Amino acid sequence: MTVFEAATGPGETPPADAVAPRDSTADAPTSVARLNATIRDFIARWNTVWVEGEITSWNVRAGNVFARLKDTRSDAQISIRIWSSVRARIPNDLGVGDHVVAAVKSDYFVKSGDFSFAVSAMKHVGLGDQLERLERLRAQLRQEGLFDSARKKRLPFLPHVIGLITGERSDAEKDVHRNAELRWPQVRFRTEYAAVQGDRCVPDTLAALARLEADPEVDVIIIARGGGDPQTLLGFSDERLIRAVAAASTPVVSAIGHENDHPLLDDVADLRASTPTDAAKRVVPDVGEQRALIAQLRSRATMRLTQRVGHDIAQLEQLRSRPVLRSPDPIIETRAQELWLLLSRGRDTVSRQLDTAGRRTTELRASLRALSPAATLARGYAIAHLEGGVILRDAADAPAGTALTITVDRGSLAAVSDGEISEGR
Repeated sequence: MTVFEAATGPGETPPADAVAPRDSTADAPTSVARLNATIRDFIARWNTVWVEGEITSWNVRAGNVFARLKDTRSDAQISIRIWSSVRARIPNDLGVGDHVVAAVKSDYFVKSGDFSFAVSAMKHVGLGDQLERLERLRAQLRQEGLFDSARKKRLPFLPHVIGLITGERSDAEKDVHRNAELRWPQVRFRTEYAAVQGDRCVPDTLAALARLEADPEVDVIIIARGGGDPQTLLGFSDERLIRAVAAASTPVVSAIGHENDHPLLDDVADLRASTPTDAAKRVVPDVGEQRALIAQLRSRATMRLTQRVGHDIAQLEQLRSRPVLRSPDPIIETRAQELWLLLSRGRDTVSRQLDTAGRRTTELRASLRALSPAATLARGYAIAHLEGGVILRDAADAPAGTALTITVDRGSLAAVSDGEISEGR
């Protein structure tokens, strides 16, 4: 501890170094060195504490690390220093975006007035806990149907414009562009850059996805990132991003990390590619393969048409070689003679049937005339009718004064009965 001693006489203003900060006044201020030393001595009494946070910056200088640690639920941050001797004892894969737990002790530099924390130990937050949370989220989303293959959209055969979300100047961007252009040189991209790890990963990716989704020319969207440890890929398992991808109307391809990496984005995407290179190969068709396929199909179509035409020509020649088609006149003449004979026989048959029917009609007419009452009337008989057309058969049925109708061969006449009955009856 620095010791400050007063060297003043009675009535004199003490030097600033001799005034403690708690005793300072406008007439007797303390010095910056005395203030900083007091702060340092106070802070030095703090014990080492374990703190949890996310690394937002990581700068290495001469073997030492100067970084910042951010609270996982707010914007609060602290500065941390990791000396080279401590760095050798902590994991060597630590970096920006990692979720860590660190043992820190407050450290105040008197010369610069900087306040920071010296790290004595640091480790990743229990990855098992994070993976357990991810598995619970995976089960929840699967139960909601977000991973069902029935809801996934088919990719277009040849996209006009490919939307690409990746890190700026990243290897993933180069891989996707190079492999896609090798397969189809005229392919077009609209690339949106986003942080692919750290606290900006999710909001940047969401914003880029929204911009590409709003572009009507974009036919498919690739979200690509190179490999990394599970900590750096956590952003691609964020629930907000997963639900945004599930709600997108444009097909989305996940190309995160390597084959063994499996963020939740792989499950909800319409297509999961093992690497960014694989994504380019599966989204863009190979122009050479397509040309070879077209040539093969054209060859097969030509061969089939040639075979069909040749078969039809041979069949036509076979039909033309038959006697009926080679010389049809004799067959027509034979059929014409048969037709004439059949026609003659038909006419004779009809004539005979008409004669027979005529004779039968004459006979029936004669029989009918013989049985007809008209023939009887023609011989001089008459028929007497009472009123209502009743035939009179008994004279007793016609008393005197009864009106009668007498029908003879040629007409009828009216009469009145006199009531007398002839003896000749």
